[in-house]
Amino acid sequence: MLTINRLSQTEAHLLIEGARRKAIEIEVPMCIAIVDESGNMISFDRMDGAKITSITIAQDKAFTAAAARKATHEYNAACVPGNLVFGIHTAIGGRLCVVGGGLPVVVDGAVVGGIGLSSGSPQQDMECAEAGIAYLEQHLSNPR
Repeated sequence: MLTINRLSQTEAHLLIEGARRKAIEIEVPMCIAIVDESGNMISFDRMDGAKITSITIAQDKAFTAAAARKATHEYNAACVPGNLVFGIHTAIGGRLCVVGGGLPVVVDGAVVGGIGLSSGSPQQDMECAEAGIAYLEQHLSNPR
């Protein structure tokens, strides 16, 4: 029998809060998706002014990061013509996302979920995802 660790609603909300704070700081309203270790949605937030197209993109970034256990920007770097992984973005009905902004959430060495952001540049999306994870880690190491 397997024991599976996954994010709770409380932890998902902490990820969103950290990402949201960074998005406010850089003045880019974001769509923020949080999924469990299998890539299934736990929580989602669309900030006022975030792009409508970013709803699906954020969800696909989070799905990719959790289910594939790899940051989306890592796939981007490898998904170039001539590399064996080229074309992976067409897998699973096009659901695998190779645009930066999706990160696996790792706790005690295990992927417990994923975070995906969209509406800014890939770099801005990545910064906000990183901020979400840092905010969660801060709260896990200093529970109140």
